[in-house]
Amino acid sequence: MPEKYHIKTSPVPPRLPRIGKYGVVDWREDCAGCHNCVKRACIYDRHRQEMEYIRNLSDVNALFFDCMGCFSCVQDCTKNLLGMSINPVYERLGNEYWTPDIIRTTWLQAETGKIPVSGAGYGGPFSGAGFDSMWTDMSEIVRPTRDGIHGREYISTSVDIGRKVSYLDFSSDACCNNLPPLVTIPLPVIFDMNPTKFALPDLTNIKAAVAARTGLISIVDSRKWPLPGIDFEQLLPHIAFYLDENTPLPSHDVLKKTRLVEIQDSPDAGDRVKKIKDICPDIVAVVRIELNKNGLDRAIELACCDIEVIHIIADSNGNETGTEHPRFIKDMLRTIHTSLVEDGIRDNITIIAGGGIALPEHVAKSIICGADLVSIDLPLMIALECFFCSRCEPGLACPAKLENIDFDYGTGRMTNLIAAWHGQLIEVMGAMGMREIRRLRGETGRAMFFEELEEETFGKFFGKRKQA
Repeated sequence: MPEKYHIKTSPVPPRLPRIGKYGVVDWREDCAGCHNCVKRACIYDRHRQEMEYIRNLSDVNALFFDCMGCFSCVQDCTKNLLGMSINPVYERLGNEYWTPDIIRTTWLQAETGKIPVSGAGYGGPFSGAGFDSMWTDMSEIVRPTRDGIHGREYISTSVDIGRKVSYLDFSSDACCNNLPPLVTIPLPVIFDMNPTKFALPDLTNIKAAVAARTGLISIVDSRKWPLPGIDFEQLLPHIAFYLDENTPLPSHDVLKKTRLVEIQDSPDAGDRVKKIKDICPDIVAVVRIELNKNGLDRAIELACCDIEVIHIIADSNGNETGTEHPRFIKDMLRTIHTSLVEDGIRDNITIIAGGGIALPEHVAKSIICGADLVSIDLPLMIALECFFCSRCEPGLACPAKLENIDFDYGTGRMTNLIAAWHGQLIEVMGAMGMREIRRLRGETGRAMFFEELEEETFGKFFGKRKQA
């Protein structure tokens, strides 16, 4: 059995005042001074922390919004002096997809490297758009042996990138010499370049360093190479160069030290892949496909050709681009995966899915829908206390002051986030009774889909739901 994958973490406190969800309103004038004060009984010790916070307050607007929302003090105060309030700044974070709860959860994971705990329990929807309409099977959660993060079982999260052969021929010695190249990484996640809208500040160096620290791969625009102030020999195995249509290949000496290269989709994508293979036969070539109105058909077309890896990209909210009624990435993944299974060529190609991956549960759900692994970008930026305010443009002040972040702070926060995602992925797999992430690919029987359940239950009475 291989050694367990482990990411070393250490707490990285925030640079800015916390933007929490809940705060406590305390009307102290009528306090009876109870011996068993509910503040002292706070299981999260937030009231004592608030007093220490106030003593060191440097900004009058930096109020304490770090309450866990368990409502214990509000319910138990004998004089009804305590009340709960929601931070108005918190409510303005993000957008309809990247919700304030997602942003705050990402901040907490990046700070601690641990799985987040909510004192108020789950307060989100039980169904909704996108990944919220999909529920994973948790039937194995009652088994005491399914205890992955505590070491009772080995649960593998390793994935292979590249073409897998369908059979082995042992009739000659050439069996093992003609195998196609494979890249194995310990977690089904790679780091993608940020969308153009969020290209400032440039976090390429930090992402590359975190990829090396966690054993993953970071996609880097080849026009930015060489990266200043880094160890080339250490980082090159964890860098995948991205080449658009007009970008020439890096030098042969640089390219042969990498394991992965990604090219922009174009009519001559097959010829470009062949050219790369002629130069470096041991490198895995990826074709990047934007999921616009033609993206789905193009992905299936390339998969049927001699392409070993496709990287399909939706927009930052996980939606198809350039259409009036965009489909979500999970639905497009299921279509691509099913088509390739029906053609008997699914194992000939690796599918990387990007766009809309905001939480670790989205990693598992994407793989269930047919992806082999996912790419992430914005969660790594949010880990640095980004407000997701869509102001990443030259000349505009960044509320989170990302242009001033320290390298150690950035790498520490991103590393903590990946560690927390790894722990949660293991928890989800353990609850489903899965011991290897590769076996989860396309296992839609391990999930329930709201649209299918609704159609099955109510379709016979009311017909199909109308789309807006």
